[in-house]
Amino acid sequence: MARLVAFDEERAIQKAMEVFWKKGYAATSMRDLTDAMQINSSSLYNTIGDKHQLFVRCIRHYTKMRIQAIEQRYADLGSSIQVLENFIKDAADIITTEPNSCMCIKATFEIEGDNPDIQAVINAYDDFTHQFLKNLIEHAQNQGEIDGNESADTIADYLNSLFIGWYNSFVLHKNRNKILNMAGFAIRHLRC
Repeated sequence: MARLVAFDEERAIQKAMEVFWKKGYAATSMRDLTDAMQINSSSLYNTIGDKHQLFVRCIRHYTKMRIQAIEQRYADLGSSIQVLENFIKDAADIITTEPNSCMCIKATFEIEGDNPDIQAVINAYDDFTHQFLKNLIEHAQNQGEIDGNESADTIADYLNSLFIGWYNSFVLHKNRNKILNMAGFAIRHLRC
């Protein structure tokens, strides 16, 4: 009797996420997904659901991975301003080296905010990033490393909007130096 191979849902979600990340939601077929996940379509429907449900799971998986990476990378790196500067440099590096751009930004432009399930996941990730930056900024302000007269909320919003703009710029121009120069400019203007 043949032995059943256990279905590794986490691995399957990872594989599907990679396909969606590369091709986008609309360009990804069910065949692309089942091939990558190494399952048949009935198994996909029975375990996870349809393409939309799988995409929501993949966006959740992506944002969870990003949040874990941020929490691990910046757990104990020293002063808040140094962590903030490293975060900005890392953002510029990721934007210019990641082959498929940011999955959340791609999804946002593709769905145009029309899907509340996907938008909720992306908004939660954006809120996490905003709060992470705001906490660093407030701590740096308390230490006198950043001007305390500016709103930490506004600075965090500004940095988030910069990152999105850098993604767009890099997609259009593929100019790594341009992004790195803007990152340097942002860092120089943070300090008092």
